[in-house]
Amino acid sequence: MFKCIFREGNVYKCLLNGEWIESKTGQRDQIFSPTDGALVGEVQAISKEEANHFVLSAQAAQKAWAKVPVTERAAVVHKAAEILEREKETIADILVKEIAKNKKSALSEIMRTADLMHFTAEEGKRVTGESLSSDVFPGYSEKKLLIVNRVPLGVVLCISPFNYPVNLAASKIAPALVAGNSVVFKPPTQGAIAALYLARVFCEAGVPPGVLNVLTGQGREIGDYLVSHSGINMIAFTGSSKVGKHIATLAGMKPLLLELGGKDAAIVLPDADIQAAAKHIVAGAFSYSGQRCTAVKRILIIESVANPLIDALLPLVKKLTVGKPENNADITPLISNAAADYVQELIDDAIGKGAKLLTGNQREKNLMYPTIFDSVTREMRLAWEEPFGPVLPIMRVKNANEAIQIANESEYGLQTSVFTSNIDQAFEVAEKLEVGTVQINSKTERGPDHFPFMGVKSSGLGTQGIRYSIEAMSRSKAIVLNFK
Repeated sequence: MFKCIFREGNVYKCLLNGEWIESKTGQRDQIFSPTDGALVGEVQAISKEEANHFVLSAQAAQKAWAKVPVTERAAVVHKAAEILEREKETIADILVKEIAKNKKSALSEIMRTADLMHFTAEEGKRVTGESLSSDVFPGYSEKKLLIVNRVPLGVVLCISPFNYPVNLAASKIAPALVAGNSVVFKPPTQGAIAALYLARVFCEAGVPPGVLNVLTGQGREIGDYLVSHSGINMIAFTGSSKVGKHIATLAGMKPLLLELGGKDAAIVLPDADIQAAAKHIVAGAFSYSGQRCTAVKRILIIESVANPLIDALLPLVKKLTVGKPENNADITPLISNAAADYVQELIDDAIGKGAKLLTGNQREKNLMYPTIFDSVTREMRLAWEEPFGPVLPIMRVKNANEAIQIANESEYGLQTSVFTSNIDQAFEVAEKLEVGTVQINSKTERGPDHFPFMGVKSSGLGTQGIRYSIEAMSRSKAIVLNFK
């Protein structure tokens, strides 16, 4: 069990300068289970005036932390990973209650996060500078030796989403700390409790006071204030494209890592292994009820193999269990009724415009059954909008070029899958796709976590992935030695 108290009953506190505190305003946000509406807990609703102290505290602590040898910073992250592994059952149970993630997936997220943190700690020791001599430059006669070091940026504002409140927080916090930054961490409101457990892990691991400050509250109340605060030196955000673009307009010259939305397509070519493609597509589309930026969100399939793929998809989808996360159901309630309402809008629009419903379109409050449509056209919202729910449209195309064209017309550019047995054609298609990553013969997904992860267009800015994140959260600093 955790050694220190960071809550009283169902009331959770914030972390400021090494102390767990409550808001002086007395205001709190209540977190209700998406499954049954039961109260999971209450978190502090920090005000703008209070938020300023979290930033100033992080500023004051950062310089001393940057002087700590990287091996010692890495040791703290290693220890945090070990504590996270120790507390996996406790935190997994919170994820089940707070965001309706089934227990198997919750445990997977936590163990994956621990692995990420261990790898980050080791990788931080290997992200080093370089030295250059002037005599390698043509015609340059002066004798100079350049020493390039990597130095931290300062205070990193980390903002995480509801769907992976542990993993997508740690993937920001751990690289920032290893690089010598201090962190102000703002978790989502729904998902805040699990994120506070993660903060407790880092606190117990020995992160010095002020180096990690964690505040909760509504983004509409403190989000803009934090993003535009002069004491914030860098912002790492995962969330919607709309909010990401808003952050970019407020951030000014601050470096950004933005992981935003997607409309990831699965392109299925005539020579694909249809059975294998179907398994990957179902796993990619319906894992965590489709509430993933990298979920497969549409199928672009050559007409000649559309029916065989449908015949392979439907039995797999019908095997998916629908119900409560406590029962390890494959499809669990969406995060809110509003989220389910939006998915229903897209479904109704597709039906109204002539899409063929193959399975699904059943709903029990915010529990949406897995839904597949055939004959989805460009005129339908489902062809372009990100549902963030368990609905999958099939768009029939004449050839690979038409599939590429439709994929590239999207405002998003996160990932695309290409299913084919022709490796030459796979690379030809991949080179033409305007996305951050192309998956050949597999579902769209993030990871392994040391791989680069990035999007183009409305899907993001900058490159994440353990080494890439450490580099993004530090900068080069040059010192030139001049010789006579």
